[in-house]
Amino acid sequence: MNFKYSIEIEPDVFKDIQNAIDYYNSCQAGFGKRFYQTIDKQLKFLRSNYNLFAIRYDNIRCMNVEKFPYMIHYLVLSDQKTISIKAIFCTHENPDKWEKRD
Repeated sequence: MNFKYSIEIEPDVFKDIQNAIDYYNSCQAGFGKRFYQTIDKQLKFLRSNYNLFAIRYDNIRCMNVEKFPYMIHYLVLSDQKTISIKAIFCTHENPDKWEKRD
């Protein structure tokens, strides 16, 4: 049984989300809001289902975002009962872009 963990979001993740919202709104009015609502829903799900997703690299787990080509990259900090969101990254982009962030 998993317990609910708190969510900690790295500052760059807010930029990831805003960039995606801006992009989707430029495609269709209101589509960015749908993206944001999906992210919000999945972060709530992740609070108690963090172990469902495999470790991909450096103890980072990845969760696919429903209906969007994005993945939520996160680290489980069991001793702090926290999930640290490291990135919300488009799967169509080169992963080197994310790894080069400060």
